[in-house]
Amino acid sequence: MTDNRFQILEDMLLADRSVRRFDESHGIEKSTVERIVGLVRLCASGRNLQPLRYRIVTAPHERESVFPALAWAGYYKDWDGPGCGERPSAYIVQCIDTEIANDCLCDDGLHLQALTLGAVALGISCCIIKAFDSAVAKALGLSGRYRPRYVLAMGYASERVRIVEMTDDGDCRYYRDADDNHCVPKRPVESLII
Repeated sequence: MTDNRFQILEDMLLADRSVRRFDESHGIEKSTVERIVGLVRLCASGRNLQPLRYRIVTAPHERESVFPALAWAGYYKDWDGPGCGERPSAYIVQCIDTEIANDCLCDDGLHLQALTLGAVALGISCCIIKAFDSAVAKALGLSGRYRPRYVLAMGYASERVRIVEMTDDGDCRYYRDADDNHCVPKRPVESLII
């Protein structure tokens, strides 16, 4: 039983890749996103303050207002992000409630991993985005008390993402191969253990 659970987790982590091109023709119901957000209440929280809040974005007009505020794939200097028909079907905007705390310690990362694993379990792909401007908060009419930390883009993948071995020179930059697969170099486990 224990080995089986480990294998399930490993398989889910392998499937939990950052996807940047989606099949926009397949929408995601708000109730599905709410179900995924429900997972974060089960996560650990520094000081148990639970200061993070989530703005769900599924309506087309809101998605269109969020998209231009996002920066996509910094290593792809000649790519401005997904084109029409490849954009996310939903977003989750993670915010800190500054009336509770100004620092969420490690909660943001723990929650993001729970969100992406929950999405993967439902066949939905994600991309965690930190590079965005203040237009996100304005477009969604967020009160000043809620400070956006991350935007999670969600949808059904229209690209293949592969993990590849990192080369000896330590180049960590992702790239597209000859078949237009998004390739993500990962360090060997031996290099992680000191």
